[in-house]
Amino acid sequence: MSSPDQPVPFTADDYRARMERAAESAAESGLAGVLVAPGPDLVHLTGYHPVNTERLTLLVLRAGQDPVLVVPTLEAPDAERAVGSPALTLRDWTDGKDPYAVTAPLLDAAGRFGVSDNAWAMHLLGLQNFLPGTSYVSLTEALPMLRAVKDAAELERLAAAGAAADATYEEILKVRFSGRKETDVAADLAALLKQFGHSQVDFTVVGSGPNGANPHHEAGDRTIERGDMVVLDFGGLKHGYGSDTSRTVHVGEPSTEEQRVHDIVREAQEAGCRAVRPGVACQEIDRAARAVITEFGYGERFIHRTGHGIGVTTHEPPYMIEGEEQPLVPGMCFSVEPGIYLPGRFGVRIEDIVTVTEDGGRRLNTTARELAIVE
Repeated sequence: MSSPDQPVPFTADDYRARMERAAESAAESGLAGVLVAPGPDLVHLTGYHPVNTERLTLLVLRAGQDPVLVVPTLEAPDAERAVGSPALTLRDWTDGKDPYAVTAPLLDAAGRFGVSDNAWAMHLLGLQNFLPGTSYVSLTEALPMLRAVKDAAELERLAAAGAAADATYEEILKVRFSGRKETDVAADLAALLKQFGHSQVDFTVVGSGPNGANPHHEAGDRTIERGDMVVLDFGGLKHGYGSDTSRTVHVGEPSTEEQRVHDIVREAQEAGCRAVRPGVACQEIDRAARAVITEFGYGERFIHRTGHGIGVTTHEPPYMIEGEEQPLVPGMCFSVEPGIYLPGRFGVRIEDIVTVTEDGGRRLNTTARELAIVE
């Protein structure tokens, strides 16, 4: 039995299956294999989360071969304790030895490999110097859907993270906004995310008044005033999986125009969520939400994509954007977050995380989307 605070743990078999899928996907894409440096991909594939340093750590995945993790000797004990370690072979190297000489025999000397995006250039160049016949492509380009389809245990974690973000929003509505700085409210959001189980807070956007017209406004020293529209966008990681939600509130009663703009964004967000179902191209979610905003004359004020994937990071493929023809698959999770931004005046954004089901979509955020009035 699991709960939001005690999810079902991943097993070595889970990680083995993920590594096998990654190696097979690479082969199907014409790659000789996948090279994974410390970071989100390594955590997803092995459960191992080392610090990324000048010492080479690299997971080598090739179809038909056992996974191998190259690690510095002094970090091997930590690697052995990772949940996924029984599913792979450790090959360690000591200081003073050439880590690329250790890694090279694991690779095809003339192969093209997918490499995790956050691999250090010095490591990639070191391998290329040792094996000049190899070539490399980023995993985001070569295998963008590597982490996109979540299994049941991952969905459970994402749902728990979403519920914690929802609880945070419900509580932030109770605090005073007027007369306080954006940074004060942002600090409240961060504390609440931690209170509701987040181990990591990635962002707490508080955009009041004209600052709300900047979608990624960093909370600043502006004092929130009565009459302000305030965009709230916050999230982070709980149990290693992300949350990300946006709501827009108003300090005191809104004007007719402010209410109307909010209603348009809410209708657009609803249209985007309704469009979610298996087989639909990602761009159709963007089109559905954007069509509503354009119909009401604010198309040029919707200045970003409609959504992004979420998982072990808060931003990852797939992306809900024009030109992305990747079809939706059950288990994919992403944001639907249209907005309208009026420079010098105010902005509105409403965002939920949605997962694709067998016959449609399910929101992982369930708080009210109507314009909330705060003090």
